[in-house]
Amino acid sequence: MITLKAFLSRLLILCPFVCVHSDFLPEVGADEAGLKFIDLAGQAFRQVVVDREEGQYLGHPTTQLLEDGKTLLCVYPKGHGRGGIVYKRSPDGGKTWSERLPTPKSWETSLEVPTLYRVVDPEGKKRLIMFSGLYPIRMAVSEDDGATWSELEPIGDFGGIVAMGCVIPLKTGPGHYLALFHDDGRFIREGSKKEDPQVMTLYQSRSEDGGLTWGQPETIFASSEIHLCEPGFVRSPDGKQIAVMLRENARRKNSHIIFSNDEGQTWTEPREMPLTLTGDRHTGAYGPDGRLFVSFRGRTPSGTKAETPGDMAGPLPTEGDWAGWVGTYEDLVNGTPGQYVVRVMDNRNGWDTTYPGVEVLLDGTFVTTTYGHWTLGAEPYVVCVRFSLAELDALAGQAPAVDAASISAVGKE
Repeated sequence: MITLKAFLSRLLILCPFVCVHSDFLPEVGADEAGLKFIDLAGQAFRQVVVDREEGQYLGHPTTQLLEDGKTLLCVYPKGHGRGGIVYKRSPDGGKTWSERLPTPKSWETSLEVPTLYRVVDPEGKKRLIMFSGLYPIRMAVSEDDGATWSELEPIGDFGGIVAMGCVIPLKTGPGHYLALFHDDGRFIREGSKKEDPQVMTLYQSRSEDGGLTWGQPETIFASSEIHLCEPGFVRSPDGKQIAVMLRENARRKNSHIIFSNDEGQTWTEPREMPLTLTGDRHTGAYGPDGRLFVSFRGRTPSGTKAETPGDMAGPLPTEGDWAGWVGTYEDLVNGTPGQYVVRVMDNRNGWDTTYPGVEVLLDGTFVTTTYGHWTLGAEPYVVCVRFSLAELDALAGQAPAVDAASISAVGKE
């Protein structure tokens, strides 16, 4: 028997012009007996330091796995969300990492978090592209799998924050891509300013030449009540639908999700995700068995960071930590809590952690990469953690259940 919540959620997905407000949807899944908490934080054998520098803040990495299934590229700024871009390579799926590689001079001028993507043009030419945001959004290109790079150059007369937050290959034609990003009013145009009250706007831009040029941004959603930002996408298993998970930066609601059935031409109204998926900068990928792993910063509207590392102060044990989630695409559609809540590592300083890269190797190993305050009192540094879903399943047998009374599928004012 399908629940009312599931029916209305599916109606919302199948009919993108129907708006069903979350206030009218009953809560779901808080009594899911199978929801388990898996803690990898103490398993140091899984952790590989990508980069660490005494006294230097290193954070906000993005990764890209090449087609050989083992070469990983990683970029990140020297500073909190801004600073010169550092570039490293792993030849063995994250087990070891190179020294810092040479970069173009303009990379030292980056003002935002760099984001890195593989793209293919209409003639089948593969490239790597890297974006750096604020105004204007700039892009660097590699024609040789990252061996050499161009300087950062503006892609247009527009800007944004965490640009481009996700880049989605489209089915509308070879070389077609959709990039999503956000802005709070300060950077979308030269000289622009925040409104009062502040409005957060989610934008999209299209490319039809394999990511070399990008069109003017189009507004997907804008609001002063909920601040949706930092998009991260997954496609449905049949490839027909795009889901985009979104941070809610006003901290009034849970994280949100939107869907498109027409390659981004239209989107559903945003609705809240379960508390188990609430946080910042969601990045997800499918494992070999079709389940999803999503990595993100654990950040709930009502949560507080524990004073003692490892303690639980919020509604979930991942509050303020490198959080993960295992579930199915149907969980995203139906708004159900999923299978596992995962703490990948224990962040020792507030919520300053986790702009993740998530890659899946040919053998099904997940290589997740992010930054955090992993050592108490020290500056943050970049680490990758390797695991498989089969290993998480084995750990789940002895894992504690998530307290059903502490979670709800829909956030409250």
